[in-house]
Amino acid sequence: MEPMNTTDQRARGIIAILAAAFIWGTIPLILNHVDGAPVIKVFYRVFFAAIVLTLWLTVAKRWRKVAELDRRTIIGLTVQGLILTINWVLFLGAFERTNVAVVELLGYMGPVFVALIAPLFLNERFDKRIFIPLALSVGGMVVILAPQGLHIGSGEFVGAAMAAASAVTYAMLTIQSKRLMKHASNDVIIWFEYVVASVVLLPFALYQYSLGNGPSTIGAYGGLVVLGVVQTALAGWIFFAGLKRLRADQAAIFTYGEPVVAVVLAALFMSQHITLTTLLGGVLVIAGGTIVARMDTSAGVDISPIEIAGAAKEDD
Repeated sequence: MEPMNTTDQRARGIIAILAAAFIWGTIPLILNHVDGAPVIKVFYRVFFAAIVLTLWLTVAKRWRKVAELDRRTIIGLTVQGLILTINWVLFLGAFERTNVAVVELLGYMGPVFVALIAPLFLNERFDKRIFIPLALSVGGMVVILAPQGLHIGSGEFVGAAMAAASAVTYAMLTIQSKRLMKHASNDVIIWFEYVVASVVLLPFALYQYSLGNGPSTIGAYGGLVVLGVVQTALAGWIFFAGLKRLRADQAAIFTYGEPVVAVVLAALFMSQHITLTTLLGGVLVIAGGTIVARMDTSAGVDISPIEIAGAAKEDD
């Protein structure tokens, strides 16, 4: 087998990360063809992903790793699952209220928030270098939102606020994962999160069904299966396969292909035109996140994509 640091291995890693980012970038297209309440969409997403990971743990004979979890880790994973639930309800719900560019670009402010608040929770020294990417990202947010004339209470404002809040919950997930990775592997962490999220969301999903807010067509249910199996479970597996061949900071930079793909596809297939201000703001947000990804994270937190915010790079 070729050494892990060869050019060939690195190229394979880049291709895998870009493939995962592209798949995640198609999520708005799937959601655009699926009706129903956001809670129901998130429920099916985590439910079908949990089924796939359950099969994986069975085939790979990984249940021993689950059985070895101690009480403290189980409590931590449960909390992680609750935060993930809130994160995805906010992120997917935001698409219903404002355009794809706003949701994707504001959501990707998460890595900057991670670097900003991690020292408060992980007993690490504050890195003053964060001020530059923070200024870039906040500036990008202002450039994106200001021309739209958002008013408090409007659907666009609520959607933008939900996207920004998802970036904050992303930061919470990433920081928490730093502690959990010492006691559980990525597949166990993600499986546990999806199971917890499925259990928590089930009564809310049933309530929305009782109100008549469920998907109305077989095609919509098919889209939800694809969302859970392809855009969640499969894309996550592809990402971690690529991560084994790249440094975490390099992988984080390539995952910024997700918002780029999402915005371009939304313009091509959803008639959501890209304005010059949105483009400029997006460049600023991505520049801020890229700088954070390139910062020395040896004593801090590896930045993971929004779609797998509850996990991080394993040390083994």
